[in-house]
Amino acid sequence: MGSTPQPRRGNTRQRIQDVALDLFAEQGYEKTSLREIAEQLQVTKAALYYHFKTKEDILNSIFEDLNRPVEELIAWGKDQPRTLETKKEILVRYSEALDRAAPLFRFMQENQATVRDLSIGHTIKNRVIALVDLIKDPDAPLTDQVRCFTALFAMHAGIHALKDAEGDPEEKREAALEVAIELVTKAHDPGPAA
Repeated sequence: MGSTPQPRRGNTRQRIQDVALDLFAEQGYEKTSLREIAEQLQVTKAALYYHFKTKEDILNSIFEDLNRPVEELIAWGKDQPRTLETKKEILVRYSEALDRAAPLFRFMQENQATVRDLSIGHTIKNRVIALVDLIKDPDAPLTDQVRCFTALFAMHAGIHALKDAEGDPEEKREAALEVAIELVTKAHDPGPAA
């Protein structure tokens, strides 16, 4: 006959996340209430509480779901040789993860102060540091460390800074990835000193 309760619960959880993220992005995290999320979903607050007790619980669940590929990438990268090919693959996979999580990263960009104060702010910082550690050499000079940090931020800029620029979103993502790869390639093999 109909669906079992488990798939509906999963679907409801996803709907809550989607609606909440839209409202957080539109109104700001602080100005969005659980009541508004419930109203938008046309459910009672009690039904919402069944899945999530707080706004931060909703945001944490969105973050964990969308960033699972980043955690998997970090784990994979730690087991790989520190070759230029591995570093490029890390950047490609990170770019794809950012693309899938674009709504969340846009929200975080618009709500930086709030995110910094929430538990995910600390987690984000640690994940970026872990990624940088995978693409830079352990004894890299400061300029190459900056190149590696800048490579990741170039990919973030592909989502944020270029969102209003003319052009196809995929072309923007690929352009940001190309710049990131150039920076990491230069850091990996800086060539003769100038």
